[in-house]
Amino acid sequence: MRITVSAIALIFAASAAFAAPADLAPQRTLTVAGLGTAKAAPDEASFSTGVVAQAPTARAALAANSQAMNAVIASLKKQGVPDKAIQTSNLALNPQYQTCKPNVTCPQKIVGYEVSNTVAVTVGLDKAGTVLDALVSAGANQIGGISFSIHDPKPLLAEARAGAVKDAVDKATLFAKAAGVTLGPIMSIDEGGSNAPRPMFKSMMVRANDIGALPVAGGEESVSASVSITWIIN
Repeated sequence: MRITVSAIALIFAASAAFAAPADLAPQRTLTVAGLGTAKAAPDEASFSTGVVAQAPTARAALAANSQAMNAVIASLKKQGVPDKAIQTSNLALNPQYQTCKPNVTCPQKIVGYEVSNTVAVTVGLDKAGTVLDALVSAGANQIGGISFSIHDPKPLLAEARAGAVKDAVDKATLFAKAAGVTLGPIMSIDEGGSNAPRPMFKSMMVRANDIGALPVAGGEESVSASVSITWIIN
């Protein structure tokens, strides 16, 4: 009986195929998720401020608003607020109609115009109170909600990520000990996600006669991060 080279190759291939499942048994692994959180006081405050002006004509309302807004922006510049931290967020011209008596129908008649001009401002938290006082003194008659943030959240996020890895390692060590196994090398580390500081909005309305020291408390901001780590276990 003659066995060709091709037949011998087929025999070896079949033998390897049958042996593969035993030789390539899947490794035992342990996957654990970790969560880390870091907190810090915010160092920036953002708010909206502007002027609402009314006049019998649109031109007069625009002129009055422009004059007042120039004073408001000049006040911001005087307080050292840079141009990049001042951005127009709303500019509107609306007609004002006569008010009808209750239960009385009257024709819509324009009796004047209202111009609203608002800018968004970001300043250091340590000078927010002083800037707000100066704005009211300069003629700003509208100040919107205030929010707080961290100018550079990267160090805080790095701290949260390190905490997430430590949390995963601590859990894996505990699980491995309880299961009677030992941790081998790490197969993979995957970041599950992170949450940067979100602006915390506070309701704030300032009237023209509220001139004086305005205390501004920023509280605390937090960031979180999560990771998933997989180990080979022995």
